[in-house]
Amino acid sequence: MHPNPTTPSPGRFPSTHWSRVIAAADPQRGRAREPLGELCRAYWYPLYAYIRRRGNGPERARDLTQDFFARLLERGTLAEADPSRGRFRSFLRTVCAHYLANLRDREAAIKRGGGVATMPIDAVEAEGRYERELADELTPERIFDRSWALALLGRALDRLRREYEEAGRSATFDALRGGLEFGPGDVHYATMADRLGTTEAAARVAAHRLRRRYGELLRREIASTLDDPADVEDEIRDLFASLGA
Repeated sequence: MHPNPTTPSPGRFPSTHWSRVIAAADPQRGRAREPLGELCRAYWYPLYAYIRRRGNGPERARDLTQDFFARLLERGTLAEADPSRGRFRSFLRTVCAHYLANLRDREAAIKRGGGVATMPIDAVEAEGRYERELADELTPERIFDRSWALALLGRALDRLRREYEEAGRSATFDALRGGLEFGPGDVHYATMADRLGTTEAAARVAAHRLRRRYGELLRREIASTLDDPADVEDEIRDLFASLGA
């Protein structure tokens, strides 16, 4: 049984991040900026990692990340957004690179008041993730793409967990989720069956459904960062390449 039969089919993609950017830039859309604020909170870490890798310490990177998002939410910046240029990921990274290149004029304001807290950044969490994910050979661009990929994977996993929780199947999710980290040949279905109190064959079917649904949710999440959902497979290849997969 599917964990949530009311969930939209994988072919029905949600509104894209580009559409939220354009809406937030429209002065006639009074409350359109709120979803973009949520977007900032969802994707702050890849930019934090990018800014850190550009040679900034933890506290400064936190302030710069907050200041960057505050400026991103200014209508002048958003009005320049052009979906025809491609991926939302590339847009954010390019705008951040320009922000850092022109930072000297903003130094005084940042030193006076620190970053504008568009969204809270937990310094301990940020540095903990940065240290865990850091690879010395990665350029700022590569660490941004890697962190972006991990953020998308995490968001898809969170959505999958919520579906199982809403269906009253949290125990099933907990028993099967380890199988998402391995190839089908490496999954210990007997262990899963023991935890679920079922047969190995049933555990295999349940694990397959979990992986399939995870893939659907990941594609939906990725599609929402693109202007054209047809580019999903190319984006998947690029993001998994950034993970070294």
